[in-house]
Amino acid sequence: MKYYLEQHCPTVGQKMGRALRKMEVEQGLSGGAPGAPIAYHVICHLTFDSAEAFQAAFAPHADTIMADIPRYTSLQPVIQISEVKI
Repeated sequence: MKYYLEQHCPTVGQKMGRALRKMEVEQGLSGGAPGAPIAYHVICHLTFDSAEAFQAAFAPHADTIMADIPRYTSLQPVIQISEVKI
């Protein structure tokens, strides 16, 4: 988590530049019931004006960003593009 927060996230922010409006990181603590396992260890929300803005900012740096992942986890990341409704 230390590497993720202190190295990876700042690198992503720098690479995404002004297209990145906001970054929020959640660390999973437990499932919905007491003692239940977490569904996700970490969820990172990156906010852009549009899916196209994300793609334009991410594509030139995708190899660099993705190559950094093994430095903080052996898990395969799940990427989802969503539209915020409220």
